[in-house]
Amino acid sequence: MKRAGDVVRSAQGLAIVRCPGDDHPDIGADVVDERLADVGRVVDVFGPVSKPYLAVTPDDATPAELLGAKLYVR
Repeated sequence: MKRAGDVVRSAQGLAIVRCPGDDHPDIGADVVDERLADVGRVVDVFGPVSKPYLAVTPDDATPAELLGAKLYVR
């Protein structure tokens, strides 16, 4: 399991995740939380190359509920 990053913001129904480094998951990757519960899917990668952001579409939770959560990729 690989760390995707922390949810830092919600925007337009998406959870915005800040990656810890330049190694980011691919678009379409499934995202889980610390309990290995499904959270959503990566739909975009944007921002600086050194520490990009991910846009994640949540499955069940609202993006505001995910603020501060640590997310991982299977």
